Amino acid sequence: MDNIVNAFFEHTPNADIAAERVAFGTSGHRGRATQRTFNAAHIWAITQAVVDYRVDAGYRGPLFLGLDTHALSRPAWECALQVLAANDIAVMIEKGQGYTATPLVSHAILQHNANPNAHRADGLIITPSHNPPEDGGIKYNPYHGGPADTDATGWIEARANEYLARIDDVPRVTLEKALAHASEFDFTALYVNNLSQVVDMTAIKRAGLKLGADPMGGTALPVWQAIAERFELELEVVNTTIDESFAFMPPDHDGKTRMDCSSPAAMANLLEIKERFDLAFGNDPDADRHGIVDASGLMNPNHFLAVCVDYLLSYRPNWPASGGNALKIGKTLVSSSMIDRVVASHERELYEVPVGFKWFVEGLHQGYLGFGGEESAGASLLTRDGKPWSTDKDGIALCLLAAEIMAVTGKTPSAYYAELTERLGTPSYKRVDTPCTFEEKAAFKKLTAESVAADTLAGDAITAILVKAPGNGAGIGGLKVTTQNGWFAARPSGTESLYKIYAESFKGDEHLDELIESAKALLKNVLVG
Repeated sequence: MDNIVNAFFEHTPNADIAAERVAFGTSGHRGRATQRTFNAAHIWAITQAVVDYRVDAGYRGPLFLGLDTHALSRPAWECALQVLAANDIAVMIEKGQGYTATPLVSHAILQHNANPNAHRADGLIITPSHNPPEDGGIKYNPYHGGPADTDATGWIEARANEYLARIDDVPRVTLEKALAHASEFDFTALYVNNLSQVVDMTAIKRAGLKLGADPMGGTALPVWQAIAERFELELEVVNTTIDESFAFMPPDHDGKTRMDCSSPAAMANLLEIKERFDLAFGNDPDADRHGIVDASGLMNPNHFLAVCVDYLLSYRPNWPASGGNALKIGKTLVSSSMIDRVVASHERELYEVPVGFKWFVEGLHQGYLGFGGEESAGASLLTRDGKPWSTDKDGIALCLLAAEIMAVTGKTPSAYYAELTERLGTPSYKRVDTPCTFEEKAAFKKLTAESVAADTLAGDAITAILVKAPGNGAGIGGLKVTTQNGWFAARPSGTESLYKIYAESFKGDEHLDELIESAKALLKNVLVG
């Protein structure tokens, strides 16, 4: 990986080339050093832009700085630290200069800002999440502890690109001075010591479950080790290797190395030894995603989200269930409608939002969303007494929630889901990618409900046509069409010449295929019309 790190410092992005500029997507700025899309200059510029944003927003508290185990994360962390120190920003870094999982940074920000007398704190996390080893990433979490919204990232992106064009104007100190300036903070101890607030750790210990955890070479390693010791669990960390090349990882479905704990291919190492455990888990490198493995194998993320929702609405007596402060349940509009049915069965309100965890942040922070989850295995929840825990995705808490579910109900998560299907129906779900032209991609932005002339989809009457999410009224960047027995949603890819169709049917696989073909025909008409 030396060539990648060398390219990080030696290659200078050109601010006049669009592809080499700072660009914040749904999870911050990501790129590759060899392609001049993630280099030292990007980090200097982004960090200085964040410093300016803090000043503009009136932040005077510390900035919590985290990083994962990708090869470019440590160099980028050092670059960010040099800029922050040069601006005399109080910076909190992991004790021993260790790695820091995303949920730990979020939790630390929330804990600090819960003190009404404290100056507002925020955070930067250096991570490209589950992306391949050669990738780099950086994301910003403001005072609310979760991913910054588009207003904030748009402001930071624009300011960062101004700095990228005059990078010598960004102040920096030596790494030695930067490290001396920073304060060490025990993120892990704070998080682990508070875990019983969000998960019933006593029930897990009492059940005596044999648990396995695979950090997949990431930041969850020290956290799982601390959890096993602190709560005296029969928990084995099955892989303690930290290797920035992630050479131990099985190839993903497309042959690439990708630390995706929702992929059966990437989770092959843990699946091979699942018989050793009652329940096992996997996390991606920054531990914001969860993978749940029981006797039936790797659980589909949509299925596990439905189980979590049903369990939480049944076993959280201190979550307000009625009146004006009744907690809502959040889901992205491409997550399974099984969640809709579970929420309705508990007579609760569903809060459906566009793709992106940032849409759950306000609800989790303000305490009106008990749970927020997305189909890509990211979720977080309130504490057992209904207070904010982590407003970013928390893969560790979700894994422990799976253990609590098994400890309390005696059912594996898969068996629990099977019972849900007996009561609420069995959905078939699929995502397919369809090639499209530049013009067709652009047409998605102009769609309205009136763009769809059809009144049926795969033989069923259309019940809703959505271009905005029902929960918060935000544009979905595409189209969702629903019927009594199924739905599809379509969104253009941000990087490739294709659009993604997500579809689900409660009438079986054959109807699902029919629904997808009907969706393609419908889209062909509305995108060229």
